Amino acid sequence: MSVVAVVVAGGRGVRFGGPKQFASLGEETVAARSVRAARSVADAVILVVPAGYQGSGEGADVIVEGGATRAASVRAGLAHVGNVDVVVVHDAARPNARPVLFAAVVAAVVGGADGAVPGLMITDTVKRVVREDGLTLVHATEPRQDLMTVQTPQAFRRTVLLAAHAGAEEATDDAALVELAGGRVVVVPGHIDNVKITEASDLERIARGSGA
Repeated sequence: MSVVAVVVAGGRGVRFGGPKQFASLGEETVAARSVRAARSVADAVILVVPAGYQGSGEGADVIVEGGATRAASVRAGLAHVGNVDVVVVHDAARPNARPVLFAAVVAAVVGGADGAVPGLMITDTVKRVVREDGLTLVHATEPRQDLMTVQTPQAFRRTVLLAAHAGAEEATDDAALVELAGGRVVVVPGHIDNVKITEASDLERIARGSGA
């Protein structure tokens, strides 16, 4: 079964203070490490970059310019996947994703799911809040046994993912679009160290943990 990965690296990194996906992590960039991990399952890797990108390609096979939103950037990558069976979408800002995680989501799709995402159970108490007069107030306590946080890489049947994106909808991840389209998305165990780099301290923590 053929697999292509789309590594999304089109963000501006506003909270980080710059394009975090191209920050150095040892002898490679954050994006290059993510591309390398994606290659463990993919026949080809497409890297979606921001306008004005002047890098060396981070080891990807195809470089495409992204859009104004994450979903638009994913669609820019999808335009180049070809007639493959499975598409893996991964955020470049998660450089700690292990090859075994890529293999797990692909295996779930090969096994019959429309999509697969890595997930972690929530251990903290979760509150739903409302904002009134400048204050944040607790509205309700949610049953955490029914909630999970999800990560990338996420894998999908190509036809299902293309159909989900056909309406040019926006979402924080691709699984949400597949869910809205009625697709069956399964959850595989995520990894606690598969963190998303948002601030400079996240990059420092990953570098310490990897010895970079």
